[in-house]
Amino acid sequence: MSTLNDYLREKRHAIAARESRIAAGEGAPMALTVHVRAEGRSGIRRIRIRDFQVISDSEADFAGYDLGPSSPELQLGVLGSCLTHTFLIQAATLGVPLDSLEVEITGIIDPRAGSPGFEEVPIHPHEIRYEVFIASSATPAEIRALREAVERNCPILNLLRQPQAIAGEVRLTKAGDA
Repeated sequence: MSTLNDYLREKRHAIAARESRIAAGEGAPMALTVHVRAEGRSGIRRIRIRDFQVISDSEADFAGYDLGPSSPELQLGVLGSCLTHTFLIQAATLGVPLDSLEVEITGIIDPRAGSPGFEEVPIHPHEIRYEVFIASSATPAEIRALREAVERNCPILNLLRQPQAIAGEVRLTKAGDA
């Protein structure tokens, strides 16, 4: 059976090939597109990304059916996925052995946020924290270097730490045209 360290060797080769392509001028910015549709009767949100789909829903107290994670839960999941992947990338790049890797993300969302008496409570997930569990023969110095590289290079971690302006618009269509 293949191990995580076997995968890291494959990842190291893929990263080297990718870096060679970029150095040769083959890299270019990529447009990312996500489409989300609220479905009738249930209100679930069907998230379509390339050829994949994810269902997002709410719990019963928000008129949901609990058919999938909520948007705040998905956001924490996206952070966890990106941190995990970035740990793998950086471990492969730095040659840090990993026997196992798990990331746990925690945060708080308060349904009272914005209500009378709770105007100062953030409406968004807050007190977000990640914890990484690594089994490795690496030295403490190698693990520190790994963490520093991850925190420098994780796209979603850095997006959340250094948010950017998000432009938006609403386009009105006729009922039934969607």
